[in-house]
Amino acid sequence: MNTLLFALGAPEIIIIALVVLLLFGGKKIPELMRGVGKGVKSFKEGMHGVEDEIKKPVSDTDTKEKE
Repeated sequence: MNTLLFALGAPEIIIIALVVLLLFGGKKIPELMRGVGKGVKSFKEGMHGVEDEIKKPVSDTDTKEKE
């Protein structure tokens, strides 16, 4: 049942795009997409930072704590 809920086809995506265009107007959409892009970029950078911290050997973190 949940998979059918999120199964969007081309007509549904077009309708959603038209509704967004009507709500925000043509001038605001590039600004919104730029903000979404910046948010996704910072999220990915944060995820890479967390992965790097997890993958560090324990000995590296021990030496930093002693300093």
